[in-house]
Amino acid sequence: MAKGTMRYWAAAKAAAGTHEEPYDAGTLAEAVAAAVAKEGRGGEFQRVVGRSSFLVDGEPVGSRAHESVLLPDGGVVEVLPPFAGG
Repeated sequence: MAKGTMRYWAAAKAAAGTHEEPYDAGTLAEAVAAAVAKEGRGGEFQRVVGRSSFLVDGEPVGSRAHESVLLPDGGVVEVLPPFAGG
């Protein structure tokens, strides 16, 4: 298991109720599942995260399966919901 930081932006930040929080997970899928399962988080957070893009230490995850994305110890996961405007 790796320990690091998940950072939330825009709608993800609002739905999470925080800008960032620690993760303790081996893969991106595990980190996202743990974040969704946190007490007090409802369906809106799950919906936003389900539509979000992710960066791991600045590198886009893209279409890779989240189960295959290994998280580094001390890493940063950015959760980027779809943005409107230009």
